Amino acid sequence: MNQSPTVIEQGISRQHLKTVSCANVLTLAYQSLGVIYGDLSTSPLYVYKTTFSGKLSLHEDDEEIFGVFSFIFWTFTLIALFKYVFIVLSADDNGEGGTFALYSLLCRYAKLSVLPNHQEMDEKLSTYATGSPGETSQSAAVKSFFETHPKSQKCLLIFVLLGTCMAIGDSVLTPTISVLSAVSGVKLKIPELHENYVVIISCIILVAIFSVQRYGTHRVAFIFAPISTAWLLSISSIGVYNTIKWNPRIVSALSPVYMYKFLRSTGVEGWVSLGGVVLSITGVETMFADLGHFSSLSIKVAFSFFVYPCLILAYMGEAAFLSKHHEDIQRSFYKAIPGLAVTSVMLVTTCLMTLVMTIVWKQRTITVLAFLLCFGSIELLYFTSCVYKIPEGGWIPILLSLTFMAVMYIWNYGTTKKHEFDVDNKVSIDRIIALGPSIGMVRVPGIGLVYTNLVTGVPAVFGHFVTNLPAFHRILVFVCVKSVQVPYVGEEERFVISRVGPKEYGMFRSVVRYGYRDVPREVYDFESRLVSAIVEFVETEPGGGEGYELRRRRKEESLEIMEAKEAGVAYILGQSYAKAKQSSSVLKKLAVNVVFAFMSTNCRGTDVVLNVPHTSLLEVGMVYYV
Repeated sequence: MNQSPTVIEQGISRQHLKTVSCANVLTLAYQSLGVIYGDLSTSPLYVYKTTFSGKLSLHEDDEEIFGVFSFIFWTFTLIALFKYVFIVLSADDNGEGGTFALYSLLCRYAKLSVLPNHQEMDEKLSTYATGSPGETSQSAAVKSFFETHPKSQKCLLIFVLLGTCMAIGDSVLTPTISVLSAVSGVKLKIPELHENYVVIISCIILVAIFSVQRYGTHRVAFIFAPISTAWLLSISSIGVYNTIKWNPRIVSALSPVYMYKFLRSTGVEGWVSLGGVVLSITGVETMFADLGHFSSLSIKVAFSFFVYPCLILAYMGEAAFLSKHHEDIQRSFYKAIPGLAVTSVMLVTTCLMTLVMTIVWKQRTITVLAFLLCFGSIELLYFTSCVYKIPEGGWIPILLSLTFMAVMYIWNYGTTKKHEFDVDNKVSIDRIIALGPSIGMVRVPGIGLVYTNLVTGVPAVFGHFVTNLPAFHRILVFVCVKSVQVPYVGEEERFVISRVGPKEYGMFRSVVRYGYRDVPREVYDFESRLVSAIVEFVETEPGGGEGYELRRRRKEESLEIMEAKEAGVAYILGQSYAKAKQSSSVLKKLAVNVVFAFMSTNCRGTDVVLNVPHTSLLEVGMVYYV
């Protein structure tokens, strides 16, 4: 039975409709509370304790607490609200957000062509739109720089990988810190609760939370949205109460003057403590990264009208309470690791947004510089304060991030070299055509699907078949499964069919395209979909005459293809194995022969992705040296 999609499924649809009803926006905004803002809403549990740690704990008076709250308020307002909600959320890639979404926009508009098998036909995808063709002198200059300096493209890729891996490193730690901080609060009521039990309970909660993820975003939102809503309402209400009861004068700390007073009175110690303040916006990047699950308008509504005021009231009330209870600052909950990963991701996003504003939005230089200097200077201040605390735990996200980055770069390097090997060793079409319609073998009934990374030419693995096998299928299809620089590819644009050689050779090429957010796992019968696409191509192929005779020939060829499918479909996969040259350095041998080889072995192959039956699978291995 077909069921209508839920509201959240409409929010994550591939079309990402820009016009949605008010009710849908409010529903998505409510559901986003259960997915996006969990870490952000628990930050009041540990921000003040982390800030007033070390030597700064000697300065626990009203003015310094007021100064810390002023920093929290303006950090929330400038970074979270102005930068992310008002600016960055507008830089979506067909509804998708995150570091790679910005990078994808830049690749398309600046024509960086980082994918080795890029084709001009990819630019005709409905989601590939690059806006107006007009250029400004600034955008033209930046594009020209990337075109004339190929190494700058690789540097940009490494920069993007750094930001992405920093986000991953932070996302590994932030949920743990949030849950641990919440559970450790129980010790205030049960002092005899041992720290080991706090850790065990936290682990159980984390396992339970992550086990629910596999049921889908809309189910997670359904479960946690009411919990997050109740939590935010509770802490904001308590914040209002504490402000009125303990120190209403805390409202004056909304003035940025208190930030200046704080730094003047605390000096270097105050600057170092800002690593704790930045933890108040841990999780902010998820607003942008989760655009694919919720519309940008719903995220803006949820944050601007609910999350932002609730958290500001909570922090204000906590500051009012602590200003009268200095001894309770260090009794706050679990001390968090300084937010080096968070500030790194924010800096990367600011730099990429500067390029987007120049190349994509084509803003004036003064506007771009104002954005860079305003937000870049703030984030640089926080970044330097976090760097100072690397020995106190900041090295953990750095180590995780560098590990992830090394893995990603090695994978990119290995796959690029593999493609270069395939290109250098491909068989020319002329050589195949010179063999005649039988291509040097007996053509037997059936369809042979030869998988390759090439979008042009004939893969080297097929040359081995021509040389060593006595027979091959009557219909031959070279299938290339590739990624394109868009988040999603519609089913109607998935297959690009073309003919290889004259009609009597019975050879076709099928390029199967996926976006970077597509999951290449077909829910339908892949071979039937592919054969249907080939038949549709044959019946609509231009040229070849006109009238009844043309229709007859097309019909005959279509029937021949369908009969070949009934006779059987065989899948031929060429497996290429990378090895470092003997003259390579020890580091390169380790990266290629061990790391890349391990990843290649454990990566899902094309046969798994497309659910190829093992009884119809034939694999041929080749070794290439890099």
